[in-house]
Amino acid sequence: MDSAIPAPRAETYDAIMVGGGFYGCAIAGYLARRGWRVALLEREAELMTRASFVNQARLHNGYHYPRSFRTASRSRVNLDPFRRVFPEAVFDKFRALYAIARHGSKISPAHFERFGQVVGMPMRPASKEDAALFDSRLIERVYEVEEPAFDASILRQHHIAELDQLGVEVLTQHQVESIQPLADEDTASRLKVSTGSGVQLIADWVFNCTYADLNHVYGEHGGHEKVIDRFGLVHQIAEVALFEPPPELASRGVTVMDGPFFSAMPFPALGLHSLTHVRYTHHAKWNEDGELPFGLTERCPTALLHRYLETGGGKLARSRFAWMVRDAARYLPALSGVPLADTLIDVKTLAVGTQVDDARPILMHRDDRMGRLVSVMGGKVDNIFDIFEFIEQTLGLGVAPHTIGAAAHRTSAPAPLEALGE
Repeated sequence: MDSAIPAPRAETYDAIMVGGGFYGCAIAGYLARRGWRVALLEREAELMTRASFVNQARLHNGYHYPRSFRTASRSRVNLDPFRRVFPEAVFDKFRALYAIARHGSKISPAHFERFGQVVGMPMRPASKEDAALFDSRLIERVYEVEEPAFDASILRQHHIAELDQLGVEVLTQHQVESIQPLADEDTASRLKVSTGSGVQLIADWVFNCTYADLNHVYGEHGGHEKVIDRFGLVHQIAEVALFEPPPELASRGVTVMDGPFFSAMPFPALGLHSLTHVRYTHHAKWNEDGELPFGLTERCPTALLHRYLETGGGKLARSRFAWMVRDAARYLPALSGVPLADTLIDVKTLAVGTQVDDARPILMHRDDRMGRLVSVMGGKVDNIFDIFEFIEQTLGLGVAPHTIGAAAHRTSAPAPLEALGE
């Protein structure tokens, strides 16, 4: 199905997805199941190799967001649909433990418990065996919760098979250079998407699902003026370190919160555990239009990341695992001396203003001048069901969000997307 050959079977589509991460793949499948003719363009050699793979692989159930009621509640709502749609990708063969630090935490155990009751998050005191894993001088309370992980490699295979079955045209190794209306005077016209390899595709709708590079898929209007709407984004170079868990942690996932703490949990796609640390995971942080880190000049976040790794001798040389594990072992002694097995480093992107309460809202925006260009960015895989619901309501497709991945009603032609906005 994947092709790097610059010659698609057809050049006109109902929709084009720019970006082959989880969101681009899922939306492509959602529309294709409803009779849309869809193409998907991905700059990498494979689908879902970037942010969709490089993350904690956590299926959120609300616990991680005790300072954002909406994010926590939507996580709770979306977990069960995710389990139903992608059951083979859900990994729950471990006990999930959340621990509240005695010092430096932004929440107390009482706050965490009250928040859990309000949102409906099941939790119970950890067993004596589990609680004994932590240094009680630094950890005030430990809870056993219900929060699985997901296997990104299985999700990738799911999407590859589904998109192939649905006839979605998938073109990898294609970097989009411009998007422009066919008729300059008519912003509601179909759009033309041009790639660096010379491919030009035409579609009624284009979905920009490029995550960190959202502001770097350029639109052209009139005299090749770059006019695509820009978004307030904050980027971070983020590391997910991987290690072989000691026996005490092999069947456990641990999160210490809520402040400059850490998570050590299963990473099913590689059969290892991941370690992330609030203080050390993020190597750099910058606003989209602000001063760039490390004296680099590449504005595109993906290009900046490649340059950062190249100048530092590669991902292992850049790893901050030693700092992560040294600090985490103070709270969880079983981590002491654990060696680094591998590490994953990529760009993590947030909307400006979400760092205060850790909210993870969905960015969904219809371009002001090219009304059929829609930009989408979500922070978690389970947010996809909120996007399906929004598209369902807006396009009037008449299909409930949880039916994605199963046979569904097919429309003969795309419906208008008039109500879609920020």
